Amino acid sequence: MSPLTVSTPSNLNSAVPNPATLPSQNAKKLEAKLRGLVGRAIADYRMIEAGDRVMVCLSGGKDSYTLLALLMSLQRKAPVNFEILAVNLDQKQPDFPADVLPNYFKSVGVPYRIVEQDTYSTVTRVVPAGKTMCGLCSRLRRGILYRVAAEEGATKIALGHHRDDIVETLFLNLFHGGQLKAMPPKLRSDDGEQIVIRPLAYCAEKEIARYARYRKFPIIPCNLCGSQTNLQRAQIKQMLQNWESEYPGRTESLFRSLQNVAPSHLADANLFDFANLSPTASSSQTVSSPQTVSSPQTAF
Repeated sequence: MSPLTVSTPSNLNSAVPNPATLPSQNAKKLEAKLRGLVGRAIADYRMIEAGDRVMVCLSGGKDSYTLLALLMSLQRKAPVNFEILAVNLDQKQPDFPADVLPNYFKSVGVPYRIVEQDTYSTVTRVVPAGKTMCGLCSRLRRGILYRVAAEEGATKIALGHHRDDIVETLFLNLFHGGQLKAMPPKLRSDDGEQIVIRPLAYCAEKEIARYARYRKFPIIPCNLCGSQTNLQRAQIKQMLQNWESEYPGRTESLFRSLQNVAPSHLADANLFDFANLSPTASSSQTVSSPQTVSSPQTAF
């Protein structure tokens, strides 16, 4: 597929990096750490199996570049064989540098596909001025990527969400949705046709950012649509960063809580049968029986 060719904005670092060795010992240690975390997440949730064709979605941001680089590194050493297909959705945002990602994909030798679909015009037409476009844009993008995955015979769709994204989503749902849910490391689509995986689930954003700087990835700005100000997620991110600064390790602790859920200590009757909760036989024998007991009354 022939990608669209446009000139790159002058303020964008569009130089294609040499994907060779990282420049310092610290960088190598960081890459090894991140690769280990990705490998552990893949193993813990059985994200990738023998024969999988993994569609890695790239936006041009630090997270998706890091995801692709680490999966390609693991692919060379993994005990099972799997394919990687890099996919970018060109949504026709203003000034999007359409040549950057194809050039990068060629430089690292990964099979790729550029999908061109003008969702930007749709979103700007539907969403009132001044309102965030992210929700509708995300839904449209997801539908397109699911379609492309089916066309390409992909068995897994890999997204670049990391640990901090997952924790931020937890608080977004708590504060604004009244739900105790986050962003799962592995997800089946609503129609049951696709499996979405997030191999960076154990990786901290600050370490991904360091890795991206070491690798000198040709980052594409995430604010091309002009809809990135005053977002609820940005407020949550700042809150978590403040907490992390004052109490180091808090974000990791919050993430671990998502792996250690006790339904009996929450209040969702769909997850735990509170209505039929009663003493066990052994515990009831240790309690002295009163002489006279009236029939229990309910509040209803």
